[in-house]
Amino acid sequence: MRVSLLILAFLSALPLSAQEQSVRYEASHDAMGTEFTVVAYGRDAKYLGEVANEVFAEIDRLDAQMSNYRAESEISALNRDAARRAVIVEPALFALIQDSLRYSRETDGAFDITVGPLMRAWGFFRGQGRVPTHAELAEVLERIGYRHVHLDAERREVRFDREGVELDLGGIAKGYAVDRAVEILRENGVTAALVSSGTSSLYALGAPPGEQGWKVNIRDPFEAGRAGDVVWLKNYSLSASGSYERFFTFEGKTYAHIIDPRTGHPVENMLSSAVLAPRATQSDALSTAFFVLGPQASRIYLATHPNLAVVFNQPAPARQTFRRVILRSTSFSPPPGSLAEISPP
Repeated sequence: MRVSLLILAFLSALPLSAQEQSVRYEASHDAMGTEFTVVAYGRDAKYLGEVANEVFAEIDRLDAQMSNYRAESEISALNRDAARRAVIVEPALFALIQDSLRYSRETDGAFDITVGPLMRAWGFFRGQGRVPTHAELAEVLERIGYRHVHLDAERREVRFDREGVELDLGGIAKGYAVDRAVEILRENGVTAALVSSGTSSLYALGAPPGEQGWKVNIRDPFEAGRAGDVVWLKNYSLSASGSYERFFTFEGKTYAHIIDPRTGHPVENMLSSAVLAPRATQSDALSTAFFVLGPQASRIYLATHPNLAVVFNQPAPARQTFRRVILRSTSFSPPPGSLAEISPP
């Protein structure tokens, strides 16, 4: 569903003294339709394991709350009722919905958590893909758009202004879960860890012993086992969106799973976008938004939002080749103690 992030943890490359002082702990856990992984360094592997279990318990709680596939989840209940009445929402979930709508406003709807019905219309929810009719697409578009979602911050209420509107947090929930995991790690005194949500989003907390940061390879858009770009991160996040892990071909044309909510059609002429940002919630949402916007429109956003970097890969004329575009915020100065560098592969 997303671009593979090939993570190299560098245990074998650490100086012997650093290896002797620290132990490396790694564990994975299935949730939100992907595999979350925690790689952490510390003095006590048992303690790191206990903290990782706390992290995974929180991710399971978020999955139970936000999953559209669970009828009993809070988001499913909200989707059933919010067109008929205002629904009170748990504080943290309400704040995430607020953030999501803010990203929608700031990107002119390129990121939109009401896109779920479009995904179904194109067959991307547990399907093999299909091309909807013009009439079907027109009907679905009537129910798409963040402006149909109304919030009352004082009462923490959510209301939809028409039937058929629904929220799908799939484009931001994994990044949010990574951020919550990092909060738990920090609260428990862990200072060096890498938390990833499958091939979608990750956060680099501190750095491995003896290293300047965590090295992450972003895959080549045409070959999963080859690095397209190399990123060094410390106290920074990375999220990626790509067109080539989930798609279908119909009558000779390829349709990718990332849909422009404004037109109702899959995005064309884009292979991948990878975003570096201070928080994984932010990079997760913006990797989708920038994929939809493309480099030119993304420049407008980057001019007014600091400390972001994005790597675009677009198709080039020759077969199996691509054009790389790297953009940064006009104001790009990561906080002290952070690292966010893009290097040639």
